[in-house]
Amino acid sequence: MSFDKLIHKVHQAEDALEEEERRAVAGLRQLRESWRATWTPGRIVIAGLVSGFAVGRAQPLQAAARSGQLMQMLTMLSGLFAGGSAQVAASEAEVAAERAQDVASAVESNVPSAATERPAESTVP
Repeated sequence: MSFDKLIHKVHQAEDALEEEERRAVAGLRQLRESWRATWTPGRIVIAGLVSGFAVGRAQPLQAAARSGQLMQMLTMLSGLFAGGSAQVAASEAEVAAERAQDVASAVESNVPSAATERPAESTVP
């Protein structure tokens, strides 16, 4: 490509960028106008009530956190889950012990009696 064609391409890209910038600014202006138009006094009051309700619901949680009740509840719940996990682990250990006993008894019953007896002592001359 020649240098003049490259300069022409750059000018085209700059023009396209300026057009996109104008569109973005126009869209932003339209969004701002429609946003302001939708905030009627009734909607402002409703938004205030909803945010007040949300803050009111959060206040007891903050008070509970400061007094230690929230930490006590979390500790209690973690103990509950840990106890359940320990119970599951204990039942799995029982099952494993029973299986080990079954395997040990099966091995003992399959061992020939000659192998369980002591071999006679041989005398070396």
